[in-house]
Amino acid sequence: MLKHFVAVPRKFVSCLLILTLTLLTNIHWGAAPSIVQNSKLYEHTEWSRNLSIYEVNIRQYTHEGTFKAFALNLPKLKELEVGILWFMPIHPIGEINRKGPLGSYYSIKDYTAVNPEFGTHEDFKDLVKQAHDLGMYVIIDWVANHTSWDNVWTKTNPNFFTKDATGKYVSPYDWTDVIELNYDNKELWEHMRDAMKFWIDELNIDGFRCDVAAMVPLDFWKWVRPQLEKNKKIFMLAEAHEPELHEAFDMTYNWQLKDLFVECAKGNKTAADFFNYFEMEKKNYPADAYRMTFTSNHDENTWHGTDQERFGLAAEVFAVVSTIVPGMPLVYSGQEAGLDKRLKFFERDPIDWKEDKMHSVYKKLFLLKKQNRALWNGSAGGELKKLFINDKNIFAFSREKEGNKVIAFFNLSNEKKRLNFSDKVLIGTYKNLFGGQTVKIDSNYELIIEPYGYQILVDPLTEN
Repeated sequence: MLKHFVAVPRKFVSCLLILTLTLLTNIHWGAAPSIVQNSKLYEHTEWSRNLSIYEVNIRQYTHEGTFKAFALNLPKLKELEVGILWFMPIHPIGEINRKGPLGSYYSIKDYTAVNPEFGTHEDFKDLVKQAHDLGMYVIIDWVANHTSWDNVWTKTNPNFFTKDATGKYVSPYDWTDVIELNYDNKELWEHMRDAMKFWIDELNIDGFRCDVAAMVPLDFWKWVRPQLEKNKKIFMLAEAHEPELHEAFDMTYNWQLKDLFVECAKGNKTAADFFNYFEMEKKNYPADAYRMTFTSNHDENTWHGTDQERFGLAAEVFAVVSTIVPGMPLVYSGQEAGLDKRLKFFERDPIDWKEDKMHSVYKKLFLLKKQNRALWNGSAGGELKKLFINDKNIFAFSREKEGNKVIAFFNLSNEKKRLNFSDKVLIGTYKNLFGGQTVKIDSNYELIIEPYGYQILVDPLTEN
């Protein structure tokens, strides 16, 4: 949503937009949560139940910045236990009113073409096949709200666009490199559907991440999805958090959790706020709705800062929280290598790849998610159940499903914590995920957690 902002006023507008959407959503939640709970959910693909998602920034992933160069890294991502690859937009970028030397990925010139910066249709088709052969799935970014000023439709279908009183094209907000599409024109719906189907039918992709999905009519999404699935089931992620979008999408953004991370790092929120949030989420979202959990993505990294900038010493603990709580965890390109710079958005700025602890952390967590049903997505996973520990900075909970169990302790403070507890729910024998040793919890169990530390205990029957 924030990819077009390049100056302080633009960032201010983006923050205002998110605040407005949040307020409107809160009003909706308070007004009629039962409507959301009872709304028809789209049936998920079975293959998505225990997977994690990885955002691919082709331009910055390798020094070449091409599909072919990225494809060489697929075995490494398979080793990381990545399940779904989400590719940022791969279409040609508009030249009129372009921002920076290379422009924004989200300024689409042609919905069925490939950005020559990255390669060809055949290059991408080969990449999709290689990912499939490794057991991974591929979704691509889809920008349905706006196009570049020189999009091919401006010549063939100028009535597809919003115009002002003088007949000039309109940019949404201050996104001056793009113009807004007009969904009052039902002919646009058919052309947009056909463009989306092209990538499913011809390139064999598995779904879409839909940019600013709440700025496109929900009726369009509800209309188009069944038409896209005539030949195979797909997966759809909405860049939005409104609960009603789950009528057409598998997954929405959990911006609310990300905001809690930000405020907790500032000292403004405690474990109690996390518990309250997940209780609210259970009331406001359907039980089988997937929420995408994350600490970073392309917007967060470029416009708001690295994990180190935003979270400081809490960066690692928040990354682990995002993988253990209900939801599908996201890793952005380079996070597994401790990405410590803001990647430039409108020009080449390759990731500095290096060995980092976070690679093994994410690998263990993603593998645990695959194998332990307590962490599966939606209603296939276990509910988050609070463990009663009398310390406002300890976020501790259990999740359990079909004999699989995970217990998590997170210290959200900069002080070492010594915990004693006798909760009967905890009694048992577990494996420490990050130590490998067997842990027996009884009435005399004592746990010491370092500042911003954590301990993840799993059912001993779970292999990891």
